[in-house]
Amino acid sequence: MAGVQLHRENISCSICLELLKDPVTLTCGHSFCMNCMKDHWDSEEQRKSYSCPQCRKIFTPRPELLKNVMLADLVEELKKTGLQAAPAHHCYAGTEDVVCDFCTGRKRKALKSCLFCLISYCEEHLQPHHQLPAFKKHKLVEPSKNLQENICPRHDEVMKMFCRTDQQCICYLCSVDEHKDHDTVTAAAERTHKQRELDLSREEVQQRLQDRDRDVKVLQQERKTLTLSADKAVKDTDESFTEMMRLLQRRSSEVKQQIRSKLETEVSRVRDVEEKLQQEITDLKKREAELKQLSLTHDHNQFLLNYCSLSALSPSAHSSTINVRPLRHFEDVTAAVAKVRSQLQDILTETWTNISLAVAEVDVLLTEPMTRAKSFRYSKEIKLDLNTVNTHLLLSEGNRKVTFMKKAQSYPRHTDRFTGYPQVLSKESLTGRYYWEVEWTGRGVCVAVTYKNISRSGRSHECGLGLNDKSWALVCDQNSCQFVHNSIWTDVSDVKVSRVGVYLDHRAGLLSFYRVSDTMTLLHTVQTTFTQTLYAGVWLCYSSPGDTAEFCKLK
Repeated sequence: MAGVQLHRENISCSICLELLKDPVTLTCGHSFCMNCMKDHWDSEEQRKSYSCPQCRKIFTPRPELLKNVMLADLVEELKKTGLQAAPAHHCYAGTEDVVCDFCTGRKRKALKSCLFCLISYCEEHLQPHHQLPAFKKHKLVEPSKNLQENICPRHDEVMKMFCRTDQQCICYLCSVDEHKDHDTVTAAAERTHKQRELDLSREEVQQRLQDRDRDVKVLQQERKTLTLSADKAVKDTDESFTEMMRLLQRRSSEVKQQIRSKLETEVSRVRDVEEKLQQEITDLKKREAELKQLSLTHDHNQFLLNYCSLSALSPSAHSSTINVRPLRHFEDVTAAVAKVRSQLQDILTETWTNISLAVAEVDVLLTEPMTRAKSFRYSKEIKLDLNTVNTHLLLSEGNRKVTFMKKAQSYPRHTDRFTGYPQVLSKESLTGRYYWEVEWTGRGVCVAVTYKNISRSGRSHECGLGLNDKSWALVCDQNSCQFVHNSIWTDVSDVKVSRVGVYLDHRAGLLSFYRVSDTMTLLHTVQTTFTQTLYAGVWLCYSSPGDTAEFCKLK
């Protein structure tokens, strides 16, 4: 048998602890499965040095792995005889394993530890605990290296008690000695108590993980929405400024064209006058020469004869002097353009302040909890629309409160009235940032926002708040709350919520529901894109006489 055990050890891979598969033998003499060796050396590839997993000998460069044919044949022969690799719990212990305290020589890994014996056992040495009645009451646990920590250092006894006063494990002798008057219980009882606390803590951690995961998704969606909004704003702004520059350029071209056209007209008119004056000057010089020639005539008779034959001097078409007004026409144009420039600068200065304020007002979702002080900045008093209220709802408190009545109320006929469900919408439309609170009594309520075009007649899903793609709602009863949109229900709370806070940012597509008491607890947040104006609404969905829902006055 010892010989067979020797063969088993020799033909097992020390990496996977199974029988060798495609065995390879290194020059140091140790053998491994080919795939195990490849994986091991692949993990050392970055270091460019390759070691033997067993003796740590270094090989450089990486050796070529060749199958050990003789060893492979030996493994196949031994397989035919029924020999298999040692089970995992028979494997020898490594540096990180808990060792069997009973094994001599090379120790095997422990399968269990005994809290009574304070000893760890491999499977072979654990058999008496399974077979002998004397060991039946021993407590077996997963292998532990810290068994001695269960021994009382003062009395050398197993610590099976727990002192709640001092919050420490003790032995039985301690409980009747220095811990005599303390609150002591068995370690098992305290474990049960602490386990319940641990389970509650785990539930709280899991809930917070879900909340944080949801918050991360909301922020990721907000980041995406913010980026898209900024890109669109940059594009639209660029188009607006480009159009303004194009308009200014067009106006500049028109003014220059008008100036040039006016210049051409006036220059042509001046040139005509100038040509006529030049012609008159020529004629006058000719007449002056004739008169001068006549004045030099010595013969009196000839002088008189020629003088009488002179034609009369034609009157001038122009005044004796040309009065040219100062050239202020184009200076006036310059002044007019300068005035427009000054006005445009004033407009740009004023509008730039508005633009800067608009950019500064851009914000993202707040990751810190919403407080009532913050929410009141957006509070809005909601009044209900008489034209929408179902006939089984009685309006009161200045149209802020509805009460379910068994007897139908007498309201005038109106196409906006809900005929099937006991619902009512707000009179005010909601397009900005708003916060309001609804307090309810009775069996249950549905607090919602909806588009105006929700159906009003009948009891189909198209009419019910939250049951269609036009409305979003929080449905509360005596024990829990659920969010519903388009008839898809999501559990959000397992406690009663008697006062619901609603925060809406229409532009950002954000809708949040809160449980309001002394503090505000976020129940559910929706991140979407609202394509129409919204209205607040309530539905006394369990239709019990006396049930109420009131839109609160917030101070």
